[in-house]
Amino acid sequence: MAKSVYKRILLKLSGEALAGAQGTGINAQVIAQIAQDVKAAFDTGVQIGVVIGGGNIFRGVAASAQGMDRASSDYMGMLATCINALALQDAFEKAGIPTRVQSAIEMAEIAEPYIRRKAIRHLEKGRLVIFGAGTGNPYFTTDTAASLRAMEINAEVIMKATKVDGIYDKDPKKHADAKKYDTISYIEVLKQGLQVMDSTAISLCMDNKLPIMTFDLAKPGNILKAVAGENIGTVVK
Repeated sequence: MAKSVYKRILLKLSGEALAGAQGTGINAQVIAQIAQDVKAAFDTGVQIGVVIGGGNIFRGVAASAQGMDRASSDYMGMLATCINALALQDAFEKAGIPTRVQSAIEMAEIAEPYIRRKAIRHLEKGRLVIFGAGTGNPYFTTDTAASLRAMEINAEVIMKATKVDGIYDKDPKKHADAKKYDTISYIEVLKQGLQVMDSTAISLCMDNKLPIMTFDLAKPGNILKAVAGENIGTVVK
């Protein structure tokens, strides 16, 4: 059986990943597949924290671009991440992973409030923790929330599971000659304006020397390969 090269990781999933081909909402088959992939990684003994986006339900940035108040639209986006967190919790528990949801916005009936020491205790006891509601503050993306939570729980790496198999110098869907990086520095990502994570999240990782690994979530088994230390995707360090 594969062994994890990490003790504790933070897995960042985009909300769009849960929608599958339909683009919006939550696709039951896709979420079940993600749960199976996470279970395979979880069985290696690695401690896993998860931050989930809400883009499949509501995008605060898009709404504010259309004239909605930015703070209000961001709070709506945070609530969307909580819907996704509960859907993931259900799928993970059906796959046999003990799971807790912690929310940065208090919702006592559906999730624990985010308490750093309690989150670490859950991880140490062999539970997976899903962090909902971003940072709990408007103007911060779930990428920044992922960076922040990763630092707080002392994760060794952020694994950003996306729709592409790594970081390219230009959009591989539009340019056939796009070049994929195996590794790239934080400064280069910021300088070239590569859409890995937003600049706040990248800067936070750079200041705290936290590596970011990006890889394709759609390929079954990739999360297991990532925790086993296989060279898939791109590492920012």
